Amino acid sequence: MRRMLISAAVSALVAGSAFAADLPSRKGPPVLPPPPPPPPMWTGFYVGLNAGGTWAASGNITNTAFGIVPGPGVFPQPVLSAEAAASATSFVSGNNNGGFIGGGQIGYNFQFYNNFIVGLEADIQGIAGTSGSRSFIATTPSSFPAGTGSTFTTVGQLRGSLDYLGTVRGRLGWLFTPTLLVYGTGGFAYGGVSVNNAFVTSHSFGAFLPSPLTSFGASSFADTRTGWTAGGGLEWMFWPNWSAKVEYLYYDLGRITTTAYGFESGANTGGVQLWGLGLQTSARVNGNIVRAGVNYHFNWGAPAPVVAKY
Repeated sequence: MRRMLISAAVSALVAGSAFAADLPSRKGPPVLPPPPPPPPMWTGFYVGLNAGGTWAASGNITNTAFGIVPGPGVFPQPVLSAEAAASATSFVSGNNNGGFIGGGQIGYNFQFYNNFIVGLEADIQGIAGTSGSRSFIATTPSSFPAGTGSTFTTVGQLRGSLDYLGTVRGRLGWLFTPTLLVYGTGGFAYGGVSVNNAFVTSHSFGAFLPSPLTSFGASSFADTRTGWTAGGGLEWMFWPNWSAKVEYLYYDLGRITTTAYGFESGANTGGVQLWGLGLQTSARVNGNIVRAGVNYHFNWGAPAPVVAKY
């Protein structure tokens, strides 16, 4: 009897183990890696701010003087007018001015063929520190009246400035990586420019007359000029909807010219004007810009992101 009970217990244990082995396993679902983040969406509108530096390219103000014969043009008027102009003869004044530039931009990008970006951007910047002035003084001998040691002396000042600059440019770029854009850009440029000149010319007659004869002239040009610009840069999408860029631009707004005229008063010569001169000032408005900026991308109406292949 005892042996029968032990045998039955052993049989029950063996049967239970076999039954447990046949039960289905309850393992958890496999752990999958997180999905990759969606690629940046370059297509869409954006706005941003920029700041940097600018400096003139040619940086020269050219000054040209010429004689003007007043009245009937009889001797010695032609001679004195030429000598007055010689005292303010042509010269070039260096004006390689640099300054700070800052403003904003707005644009639109369109991504195509996976890696390419085409777009349009408009910007406008204020400029500080680019105005420059130059002063000069020159003296030349005068042949009339002969033997008196008479001279012409001209003192003058020139000033030029670029107050603001704006562009409307096309952009064409290539995505070196999904977040790094290399691009070239070019198009229309405009800016507020001004050039001013002023001079005083004095004709001293030595012992012949106790006081010199003088003339004064001044002129100015201030307007919005148009031209072209070209350059390139890098733009990095460092956060969803946010990018930073570094950019170089060359701009050329052409040449501006202004002319001042001055005539001897005739106060010491019975009202007869003995000489006159003109002073023409010309400046080339072109330069370089290096700036950094940040853009916020709205992605309004952008299609579903396309995974680019690199």
